[in-house]
Amino acid sequence: MSVPRAVARRSWSPAAVFAVAVLGIAMFSLMDAMMKGLVLTLGTYTTLLWRNLAGTLISGSIYLARPRRPVTAATLKVHAARAAVSTAMAIAFFWGLARVPIAQAVALTFVAPLLSLYLSALVLGERIARAAVVASSIAFVGVVVILVGQWRSDLGADGGPAALQGAAAVLASAFLYAFNIVLMRRQALVADPVEVAFSQSAIVSSLLALGSPFFADAPPFHHAVPLLIAASLAVASLLLLAWAYARSDASHLSTSEYTSFVWAAILGWAIFDERVSAVTLVGAALIVFGCVLASRYRHPARDATVDAAESCSV
Repeated sequence: MSVPRAVARRSWSPAAVFAVAVLGIAMFSLMDAMMKGLVLTLGTYTTLLWRNLAGTLISGSIYLARPRRPVTAATLKVHAARAAVSTAMAIAFFWGLARVPIAQAVALTFVAPLLSLYLSALVLGERIARAAVVASSIAFVGVVVILVGQWRSDLGADGGPAALQGAAAVLASAFLYAFNIVLMRRQALVADPVEVAFSQSAIVSSLLALGSPFFADAPPFHHAVPLLIAASLAVASLLLLAWAYARSDASHLSTSEYTSFVWAAILGWAIFDERVSAVTLVGAALIVFGCVLASRYRHPARDATVDAAESCSV
């Protein structure tokens, strides 16, 4: 079944679209820092459930207050697919984030943009140069460097079994996020940003609620404000990224993810007194270099704004 193009869009400069994506990443980074504190206090499941419920109320109030078109079955399938991936991705990421410094976790997620290049070729028909193979090898070395640093405390990283388990969970989340980047692109082509934000919050909340009879706890009242702020940041980030991904292809905007390392290092140091080890810096540099190399030598794709929407199947 073909995916129709969502709406007609005016032309925006690549720099403006990229800047919006970077702003979305910055808001997501701040949300990550708030979520780490909440996860350490409330646990992964409870924090994710209540943050997404709050996000559903916030995005739903915006969505229902404006004119909207009916959601087709094809569009609903795209929403559901991304929400399912996002649910598993979030659980793995925030479970791991509670066990490793924020900057190290973000550095590991940098493999996602590189993986998204391959998935863009597979799902969206965007052509990738052979240099991506070399770039993948470089990025893989960077991942190994960071993982080694997780259990070699003499290398300057916060090692230990818990840290290594956390790093593995974050890495698993990164693999899911690579697919999420491609789904984000497909979703942005068939729905406007408000619909994207609301659908993600609502469906993820529904999926998480399936476990509520077994895992849900009511958080203390004084955590309500941090949860609402985290939910607001998540919704704002979804809106900005959906807007940007509707106006540029996935392999171009995926490089905006690299800016999250700067935010993670600053927020981790300021809030949790986390230092960025030399091992993390080296590993992150190798991963970023590999991703940039793959993106730089990518063959120009066909007009992704139109052709990908018309040709990819759900």
